[in-house]
Amino acid sequence: MRIGMLTGGGDCPGLNAVIRAVVRKGEGQYGHNIVGYRYGWRGLVEGISMDLTVDSVRGLLPRGGTILGTSRTNPYKSDDGPQRVRETLERDHVEAIVAIGGEDTLGVALRLTDDGVKVIGVPKTIDNDLSATDFTFGFHTAVQIATDAIDRLHTTAESHDRVMVVEVMGRHAGWIATYSGLAGGADVILVPEIPFDIEEVCDRISHRHQRGASFSILVVAEGATPVEGTMELVSGERDEFGHVRLGGMGARVQDEIEARTGFETRMTSLGHVLRGGTPTAFDRVIATRFGLSAIDGVHEGDFGKMVALRGTDVIRVPIADGVRELKTVDPDLYADASVFFG
Repeated sequence: MRIGMLTGGGDCPGLNAVIRAVVRKGEGQYGHNIVGYRYGWRGLVEGISMDLTVDSVRGLLPRGGTILGTSRTNPYKSDDGPQRVRETLERDHVEAIVAIGGEDTLGVALRLTDDGVKVIGVPKTIDNDLSATDFTFGFHTAVQIATDAIDRLHTTAESHDRVMVVEVMGRHAGWIATYSGLAGGADVILVPEIPFDIEEVCDRISHRHQRGASFSILVVAEGATPVEGTMELVSGERDEFGHVRLGGMGARVQDEIEARTGFETRMTSLGHVLRGGTPTAFDRVIATRFGLSAIDGVHEGDFGKMVALRGTDVIRVPIADGVRELKTVDPDLYADASVFFG
């Protein structure tokens, strides 16, 4: 069998580990041929591909990014996009697709499944906001990078008696902010799930300093939103899936804190740093297990499914279950973190 594979959406640590696992078991154990489509769904729309073999995936396990490249292309944004995907599959004699990506990539996978294309999904997002799986690979690496940065910012904040604002990724869900803030000892964590009152944030910082603290650390998810009417919101460009390009909330929080409290405040945006570099051991293992389960699913003909982590088990669930709703931060987890605020 000839099997196609692609990586869509934002890159994250662990993608290459999935690719490696699919090829190693797909070719080495099952005897399948694997075709890699470049730049996400764009590769299938435009017919851009490369052969993947056991030899070509050697050494990929610790490597960040994706050797296939990625994009946020949505085939359903053009009238002939889905038809061009099917034509590419027929031309290349590819019988099934392993689609590795987040909500948007798997949303396209679900629609193609409904249109008769054989697809197995692999959940990928550093935001950890896909339902039906306990964790997605890349998340723990992003949290570790953010935590390391917070640890480093503690010393410079203390040395200069400053308030340090750390902006991390998290469009609709504040998993990275909550985990890294809790692990890094943040004094305030702002997440998209809970609109914040900037005056209350400033009061917490002032109260902390009145008790003798000389510095404070705030972790802000890029998608954090203020209570309506308390801060001006800025709109930005949208991608093919309708998402606004975010960034800048940390800088606005910095300006408000300094203006309202008089404390010297500095902001650091980690941004795409969280996506890059070597995946942690946890993410390498999960990504590898996801890839093995995905190729097993293809071999067994279990299409329309997405691999998922439940406890310590890797299972397969309907793709629809993974993209039905975003998995937002557990209120109990945020309550645990808030014990240490201010």
